[in-house]
Amino acid sequence: MKAIWMTGKGGPEVLELREVARPVPAAGEVLIRVAAAGLNRADIYTRTSPGYGGDTHIPGLEVSGTIESIGPHSAGPQSAGPQSAGPTPNRWKPGDTVCALINGGGYAEYAAVPAGQCLPIPARWSLEEAAGLPEAVLTVWLNAVRTARLRSGDNFLVHGGTSGIGIIAIQLATAMGVDVYTTAGTDEKCRFCEKLGAKRAVNYKTGDFESEFAGIGIDVILDMTGGDFTVKNLRLLREEGRIVYINAMRGSQSMIDIREIMTKRITLTGSMLRPRDTAFKAALTAEVEAGAWPIVSSGGVKPVVYRVLPLAEAAEAQRIMESGDHIGKILLRT
Repeated sequence: MKAIWMTGKGGPEVLELREVARPVPAAGEVLIRVAAAGLNRADIYTRTSPGYGGDTHIPGLEVSGTIESIGPHSAGPQSAGPQSAGPTPNRWKPGDTVCALINGGGYAEYAAVPAGQCLPIPARWSLEEAAGLPEAVLTVWLNAVRTARLRSGDNFLVHGGTSGIGIIAIQLATAMGVDVYTTAGTDEKCRFCEKLGAKRAVNYKTGDFESEFAGIGIDVILDMTGGDFTVKNLRLLREEGRIVYINAMRGSQSMIDIREIMTKRITLTGSMLRPRDTAFKAALTAEVEAGAWPIVSSGGVKPVVYRVLPLAEAAEAQRIMESGDHIGKILLRT
């Protein structure tokens, strides 16, 4: 099969199209004939950061496609969602179309995936569009909904509103009855966030989001920035506020006022989804199908695709992502 092989750490030029062996699904896995793969910031870190991504040679953390074959005992999520009813010991079969969170290997014509990390293609979404769903929806659900207990009536601040995660967070939270506020790097991106459902978006390069959002009383912050935004985040939170970090693009070091945390009883936490084990990801996938998939399928979350490139142009796709000029998901078509 054709796949994008990472020859080492470095620039986009280390990504090469190669002919490699097709994976064989192990016990509990399915083999997906990949239609499209979604790009994520973690793919860039895998390519550039020593020690990040382990021994991964084929990047890619989410795909969509058709199940080609089934490994031994490949059960799907034990869930009850709009397209599944109760436990399903042998849920998936060859010919089923799915999207899936994977542990690397998505930039390829075939990918072996734990069966419990597969999801049905939601109504209103094409097979190709669905490639950009799993990583973002699972990340938002885990951090904002499960960990930070986001609920109807909350004020929710999302940094990076036009990222793949930001776009899902804005739409999903708005559909849940949450008031969403966000930051982005251009006026155009800010207006796009507001069209998606954000009540207000602030250009953090030309304005001060802290002064713009002062007095609102933020309940939950989903932050991928860190660095110098941290102090402002803490000041914006109301009592019992919750902040969850999923990245630190402005730096991993921050000064914080511990008294602010004590006085407001703030919860400060964070997570990384990629290192979690298969059992955790399968349970989270089942939770997402039951809780988020009805919203996605009913049109509460719509696809926002910036560009679709052929697999052979993976290096160019990553260059586009690194530029930061895009709005929405970048996909690779196999």
